[in-house]
Amino acid sequence: MGAGAIGIVRMTGPRALEICDRLFASPSGARLDEAVSHTLHYGVIRDPAGGEPVDEVLVAVMRAPATYTREDIVEVDCHGGPVAQQRILSLFLDAGAMLATPGEFTRRAFINGRIDLAQAESVAQVVSAKTEAGLKVAMSQLEGGLSREIGDIRRDILGVLASVEAGIDFADEDIEELDRGLAGSRLAGIEKRITELVDSAFVGTVLSEGVQTAIVGKPNVGKSSLLNALLMRERAIVTETPGTTRDTIEEIINVRGIPLKLIDTAGMRPAGDAVEQIGVERSRRAIQEADLILCLFDGSRHEDDHDRALLTSLPAERTVYVINKSDLFRGRAPAFNQGLLPSQPVVISALTRQGIKELKEKVAELVLGGCLPPLEGPIVTRERHRRLLEQGAAALAHAQQGLRVGLGEELIAEELRTALSALGEITGEEIVEDLLDVIFQEFCIGK
Repeated sequence: MGAGAIGIVRMTGPRALEICDRLFASPSGARLDEAVSHTLHYGVIRDPAGGEPVDEVLVAVMRAPATYTREDIVEVDCHGGPVAQQRILSLFLDAGAMLATPGEFTRRAFINGRIDLAQAESVAQVVSAKTEAGLKVAMSQLEGGLSREIGDIRRDILGVLASVEAGIDFADEDIEELDRGLAGSRLAGIEKRITELVDSAFVGTVLSEGVQTAIVGKPNVGKSSLLNALLMRERAIVTETPGTTRDTIEEIINVRGIPLKLIDTAGMRPAGDAVEQIGVERSRRAIQEADLILCLFDGSRHEDDHDRALLTSLPAERTVYVINKSDLFRGRAPAFNQGLLPSQPVVISALTRQGIKELKEKVAELVLGGCLPPLEGPIVTRERHRRLLEQGAAALAHAQQGLRVGLGEELIAEELRTALSALGEITGEEIVEDLLDVIFQEFCIGK
């Protein structure tokens, strides 16, 4: 809780208006439980113990079912000081309200049927979106884009399941035998749609969680200067003394819609003291955990054994090689031997920002093949969804195999029910209480 112009204390449930009425006093004497839905009311919140005013407020009255939770909601807009907000919250609790758990408002919206589970999860992603592209994907999910696609796929699976089960339930009747070739063809098309969703998960993860990007190199090659150049502000201390950066520094930037979690690491060299040794160890750990590595070399100097050792320690497939300090060799080739590098480097000057645009393009090319793919269709952004989609696709593959080899229709139907169950867990049509606890723990209190 911090200080701001406006603070909001929000309450939902069947007694929300009754509890707020005990504390709210309008100049006209009007009562909130008599107010028309979706109206705003001016007054003060008073401490019922002594009648003293706590704060001047506006109270929004929203009646069920046309609310976020499909229950009655009151929102008290008070002044944003922490004391006023905390006092009003305490008075609500004293009057019979309970403190919300993380994500409880959104959980109630799901339980009361206003949104499904995939939409509920997207709320947290809207709040935490780091780029416009990430926000666009989260909003698409909140509006039901992924849920509609999952619903369509489940209906198609149900259609095939109905054909399979008809042969089981009415085996003694004179009905047409299951066309296994047609059923297999239909399932192959459905599996392809699921696989396309699974394939979108990489882009979704990049947009929602960002790309862990480590900036590495020897001391004094310009790692902190590069961090500052990418951020366009002085975030890291820059001096000519090697070993200035003793710990990792983390910041987030937006590169063509991709959030990059930049990690400025300590210089890679034999440590001079215990503190620097800890910094170097953290740098090694950052390299191991990074999705992308920006490896910096001083282009004004010839390579040495430390440069060669660094090159052999990095995974070339996720490394962008950068020759820095082009301002020191203008118009000439770098002193550093570029032939040692596994791929073409980007030549920059972190000091003058020359080449920074080209570096960002190189990063986008490596991460997403050069450009952000279209974001109009459903995109999977959560590991839980990806895993369940893979389970559904695997069950459909088993069902197709069973159709080809003449497996019993009861076993094929069981595979189709497995696929339906996995997809139903994404939208919450098949869910267990423990999973809800895990999902909504990721939310902030009050959302």
